[in-house]
Amino acid sequence: MSDELRDKVMAEAGLERARMWDERHASHDPIESRDADPTLVALLTGVPPGSALDLGAGDGRNAVWLAKRGWTVTAVDFSKVALDRGHALADAAGVSVEWTLADLLDWTPPARSFDLVCLFFIHLPPGERRTVYARAAGAVADRGILLIVGHDRSNLTDGVGGPQDPAVLFTPGEIVAELPSDFTVQRAEVAPRASGPGPTPVDAIIRASRRPAAPAVPRT
Repeated sequence: MSDELRDKVMAEAGLERARMWDERHASHDPIESRDADPTLVALLTGVPPGSALDLGAGDGRNAVWLAKRGWTVTAVDFSKVALDRGHALADAAGVSVEWTLADLLDWTPPARSFDLVCLFFIHLPPGERRTVYARAAGAVADRGILLIVGHDRSNLTDGVGGPQDPAVLFTPGEIVAELPSDFTVQRAEVAPRASGPGPTPVDAIIRASRRPAAPAVPRT
């Protein structure tokens, strides 16, 4: 397949995925709870605010929670329906978020520019996931936080909901192994999500921070 044809196929696939998620968001109001993800709340409550990048922001619940706590937030998603709802949620909360319509497979964030980069439940085939997650890690500033949460692969047998294709699921160890060498892992674990009685989803949770570069040694 030529490069031109490959790019065309990938572009059409991206448009189809965006169309699918537009339809999914349009059929539910909202598609998720309007409350921020409990793991985000637990891991970031008390963290001093800075600049944040919410990738695959969906309806914007996490972005708005961060903005309400003083973070300067950029939220990216390829569903215009989702971003429009996020914008409305932010307006109702009286906060400002920069909403960016983009496909994460095509969009590259500025390098080392954010104190926090979040990816919540962004499930992609391994090759695409590595591309998107590597770009996310690249956007983390020195001493910044990378927070990744998704359905653990064990959710297929031990949990409920989520994607049923094991190829798009992951484990904390797989994500940690792909992180750049200048990241320190603070948390990498599998945890059942507290969601009431009965079976619960099983999540993979990874929190890591970028170590600052060593100062250059002056030549003598």
